[in-house]
Amino acid sequence: MSDILIVDDERDIREVISDILGDEGYDTRLAANSDEAMAAIRSEPPGLLILDIWLKDSQMDGIDILKTVKRDHPDIPVIIISGHGNIEIAVAAIKQGAYDFIEKPFNIDQLLVVIRRGMETSRLRRENQALRRRESTPSQMLGSSTAFRALLSQLDKVTRSNGRVMLTGLSGTGKELAARYVHANSARAEAPFVTVNCAAVAAERMEEVLFGHEGPETGITQGLLEQANGGVVYLDEVADLPPGTQSKILRVLVDQTFLRVGGGDKVRVDVRVISSTSRDLETEIAEGRFRRELFHRLNVVPVRVPGLEERREDIPLLAEHFIALLHETQGLPKRALSEEAAALLQTMNWPGNIRQLRNMIERILILGDGSDAISAAELPGEASAPSEGARVIVSGSVATLPLREAREAFEREYLVTQINRFGGNISRTAEFVGMERSALHRKLKSLGVVPPARSDRDDAAAAG
Repeated sequence: MSDILIVDDERDIREVISDILGDEGYDTRLAANSDEAMAAIRSEPPGLLILDIWLKDSQMDGIDILKTVKRDHPDIPVIIISGHGNIEIAVAAIKQGAYDFIEKPFNIDQLLVVIRRGMETSRLRRENQALRRRESTPSQMLGSSTAFRALLSQLDKVTRSNGRVMLTGLSGTGKELAARYVHANSARAEAPFVTVNCAAVAAERMEEVLFGHEGPETGITQGLLEQANGGVVYLDEVADLPPGTQSKILRVLVDQTFLRVGGGDKVRVDVRVISSTSRDLETEIAEGRFRRELFHRLNVVPVRVPGLEERREDIPLLAEHFIALLHETQGLPKRALSEEAAALLQTMNWPGNIRQLRNMIERILILGDGSDAISAAELPGEASAPSEGARVIVSGSVATLPLREAREAFEREYLVTQINRFGGNISRTAEFVGMERSALHRKLKSLGVVPPARSDRDDAAAAG
């Protein structure tokens, strides 16, 4: 998309402009009417469009073409030229998104200046699009916990294939980030990554959003599948696809073709499909809300994205990442994270997972005074909530216990919390609480606490 399309019903003007631009090193294409212009744009969108307002023997005038181009290809700069120029036409063209307006007969030097600016704008927009496509880099996948390393290992394997991936996991765990990681490290990294938010699109509009639309008056509007051609389409919360759309998506997966809404010609695309869901699709299938055939087509490579409570070791690193990110993107204070705050964050409940952690950090940075490190006292009220599986004995019950039993209840709660914090690693837990590893094992046994089975392997590896 780096050439210039010249649309004018006067042959001499088309050819003169083309010759001038050719001498300046530009590639050009020519169109004499609206049909030729729209066919050229559909065939290959140009880098810039020079468009006459008045076109003889055409179904569309220049303003109509301008509207269509800015709707379907908003990044293409359009320079309007007209021999009947007046302020009303110029204003109308600019309102519809024209890059500039030049009146015939035009000054060649003036035309070249506008074209150079327009082509530079086009180049910058293409570069920005490419940067947005590459915005997800491997460094955005942060963590060192056992659960995170297992996830990353799975993702690295699927980047080398073209297979469909189904990402499952609770809301807020980072499923879209995992999908972008696969895309950014695959052979399709330079092609588009297009997200379809299945839960946010109204059912009656879903097919037009996905497949596009065409009609005699509106022309062709590309859907998200066409926009993703050559790259990845990410079906976020795929369980929310309307039943009627599910059957049509199934056809796309089978032969990579579809019909636009209102169209009669098949459109062929080459897309890799990555989908995600926070629901149990087997339940959705059993209750008739999701097609089993579609599930099997999408679920070629299933990957479960772990929740934050399975990645407690990663919480300080993620919190510090969000502090730096919010400082860079929103200008919020760049504060350190105190050891006490980091430890408390690792013991909290995280039903909202990574998204909840990011929101909490943003709230603290907004409401804090910006000085010193973030303290445990600044964490919101939910910081006092226990981690899942570590049940707090309510104060009324503790009050009725003899001292020895109350102390055991506290020790059990405290040690289970620390084991969860360190991902089940007994060696690291023992170091933090100030006990020998063997002594900690004896204490856990006396309290009736059974640590995760993987902790023994971790300890053996650490000892070896």
